[in-house]
Amino acid sequence: MVFLVPLVAILVALGGAAGWSAARSVQQAFYTQQLGDLGYFATSARQALRSGSPAVIDAEVRRFQEVYGIEVTVFDLGGSVWAAGDHDGAVLGDEDAERVKLALSGRRAEQPTTDVPWGVADAALAEPVFDDGDVIGAVLVSADAEAPRTAILQQLLLFAAIVLVLTALGVLLVFRLARWVLSPVGRLDEAMVAIERGEMDARVAEDAGPPELRRMTQVFNGMADQIERVMTRQQEFALNASHELRNPLNALLLRVEHLATGLGPEWRDDIEETREEGRRMTRILETLLGLARGGRGDSTISAVDLAALAARRLDAWRDVAAGRGIELRSTGDASVMSSTDRTIVESALDAVIDNAVKYSPDGGWIEIGARRDGGTCRLTVRDRGPGLTDEQAAAATDRFWRSADTGDIPGSGLGLAIATDLLATVGGELAVAAADGGGLVVELVLRDRTPR
Repeated sequence: MVFLVPLVAILVALGGAAGWSAARSVQQAFYTQQLGDLGYFATSARQALRSGSPAVIDAEVRRFQEVYGIEVTVFDLGGSVWAAGDHDGAVLGDEDAERVKLALSGRRAEQPTTDVPWGVADAALAEPVFDDGDVIGAVLVSADAEAPRTAILQQLLLFAAIVLVLTALGVLLVFRLARWVLSPVGRLDEAMVAIERGEMDARVAEDAGPPELRRMTQVFNGMADQIERVMTRQQEFALNASHELRNPLNALLLRVEHLATGLGPEWRDDIEETREEGRRMTRILETLLGLARGGRGDSTISAVDLAALAARRLDAWRDVAAGRGIELRSTGDASVMSSTDRTIVESALDAVIDNAVKYSPDGGWIEIGARRDGGTCRLTVRDRGPGLTDEQAAAATDRFWRSADTGDIPGSGLGLAIATDLLATVGGELAVAAADGGGLVVELVLRDRTPR
């Protein structure tokens, strides 16, 4: 459309100008011819009127009418028809009678004017006949305007046809040009969709389109190659990590079982908690490996009590927080049921709690709980750390982002980013905001889903 609209406008403007000029030329030629006929017969009529014999000019008027279809009437000074050939020149309309009257008064004929260039009037022209400066008669020429009107119509139709043909050719040319220019863009779009679906070998041919887009295609293919190499190395790392980490973890769990046989009943709760942590670590490992392999894990959706999950993770972190004198408090509803992936939510919540414990001051407190808000479930972690501004809170979930006020506190800036990615796999999101009274509020927002 960017090229088509100006092209059509230019062609229409040029065609209109050419048609206007052609119509004006036909009109001018008709009136010039009519004035020329008047001048010729005014000369012949002067000679006839001076001689007093209408026979010579009468025969000429008759022959002129037969050849050209133009009626010529000669009037004497009294306004009577003096020579008219075969037609009845005595019957005049009001307008023609007025023209003859003006001509007998000595006024010369003027070229008629029209409002539009393609209009040709049927008006007759009258010219006085002078003899030594005195008016001795008048000549009236009445020509039919049908011929010039037909010529003008033909010219306009011709130019309209030319404009239509050129417009059609222009449209065809523009569409072919647009297809040639945009075809690489369409193939790039298809390749990006294929890569998004996981087809990492999708590429675009580099021999089509203009040079600028060919360069873009080459850059895209190079970028796709680099992404494929990175994904391949990531998958290889995931396979190696699966082998290297799963076996030691299984060995550790076996040692726990072996040690449990030599401990008294008073250690039963600690042993069971250790077993549960080991099983949870195994589930986390499988989930993270699935994410590393395919960019998304195979989530196991089930009914989960988020309040109970939050309470368990609070107990698991209690000893870590107590080492710095930080108190973990339970808040929210007593039971919040949601359909989600337990392992993913636990992993995301652990990342958020770790972040809160890390940045809370010694002797502070952290509130952890779950609540339902209509069709949305929220796991909330509220700390008493240094907090963030609104701009910093918006950037807190970016990878490797850290506040300039964190000082020497160790960290990589990946905790909240990982939690955000994990929640995205189950349709959730992470909300970070400054808390009233200082500190930070981080919410794990989960919307109700149907269990699979």
